Amino acid sequence: MSSFSFIHAADLHLGSPFQGLALKDAAVAAVFVEASRKAFSTLVGLAIERRVDFFVIAGDVYDGDWKDNKIGLFFNREMARLERAGIPVYLLRGNHDAASVITKTITLPPNVHEFPTAKPGSFKLEALRVALHGQGFAERSANDNLALSYPAPVAGWFNLGILHTSLTGREPHAPYAPCSVDDLRSRGYDYWALGHVHDYEVVAWDPLVIFPGNLQGRNIRERGAKGAVLVTVEDGRIEHERLIVDEARFAQVDIVVGPEDDQTAILRRVEQAVQPVADDMAGRMTALRVRLSGETPLHGAIAANRQQWRDEVEAACHRVHEDIWLEKLELRLVPPPERAADADGALDLRQLLAEHAGGADIAVEAGRLIDEIAVRLPGGLGATEQPLDDSMEALIEEARQLLLARGQGAA
Repeated sequence: MSSFSFIHAADLHLGSPFQGLALKDAAVAAVFVEASRKAFSTLVGLAIERRVDFFVIAGDVYDGDWKDNKIGLFFNREMARLERAGIPVYLLRGNHDAASVITKTITLPPNVHEFPTAKPGSFKLEALRVALHGQGFAERSANDNLALSYPAPVAGWFNLGILHTSLTGREPHAPYAPCSVDDLRSRGYDYWALGHVHDYEVVAWDPLVIFPGNLQGRNIRERGAKGAVLVTVEDGRIEHERLIVDEARFAQVDIVVGPEDDQTAILRRVEQAVQPVADDMAGRMTALRVRLSGETPLHGAIAANRQQWRDEVEAACHRVHEDIWLEKLELRLVPPPERAADADGALDLRQLLAEHAGGADIAVEAGRLIDEIAVRLPGGLGATEQPLDDSMEALIEEARQLLLARGQGAA
């Protein structure tokens, strides 16, 4: 068996709009939009620099249908760079760029080879004795076990399966093309290049089954380093390494405050927690979520003056590093036990909320209000899983804290 190398990438999501960020800060959103393109350009540059023999993309090149041809032209430009370097590309469609989703086209250079969507297909690299097998999505939703229909391996060759799948389930990703590792193993291939899951994961070693993750984090759930995988095969021995190419990152810090902490102490804790994030940025802008929890007599004042506290926390982040942007301040604060009871004879607002805030009627009413607000949000944000950027339970808790703070202020 010959020696060769290839890059395994997936989930480029070119054209992702970062709508949630755009509502908070258009300039920051623009940085993340550009970061997605820069990450892919960097990866193409590494492919050329490392002189890989071929390039694999396991689905979701695009985030959805194009508003115009700009994103198609960008992808064509990068494919043309690989064409000039003599590097063929093998890709398939995932749920975001299924055949039924993408209506616009740009003619790509001849080095780009796309797997069929009606049934599995194969490409053979005779000089390398490599066979690539794959099937793309015809529709956005693929509920069948596609892997079981993949062809038998080519005897004596290196066989590579390419599949966009959730396997047996990877929350919060939708369950598309479900299958098990045993299903993959039954095909007798040497390597499985998977896509759809945005976290890097070595699923199995025999054979090697890998999710490379996406190239660029798109929201707070997609934190940490992002990139692709460089696979090297020498006389049948397979090695791989991650290629980190993301240009901007999401991060989160959790800070526990105590009853003795005043505002200065809390902000000092923020700076201390943010410092390791700053040390790991390596020139990347970072959108940071800060979660404050714990017991504090300041919980009412903080809830009642959330915007002021948000600004103070963002200022603390900037004192650590100018390229840390506060994506959200999340409050999970409670009063100390001795402050929990209301004054004698006063309305026990805390008890009243405890009795009713978790009721079914409150959840129904909250859902109705969220639906009313969601339809007024721009750019289709109301159709997302969390249109107000938080769960219903978290929003109800935030409202409860605000009511308690106002109730104390009126006492």
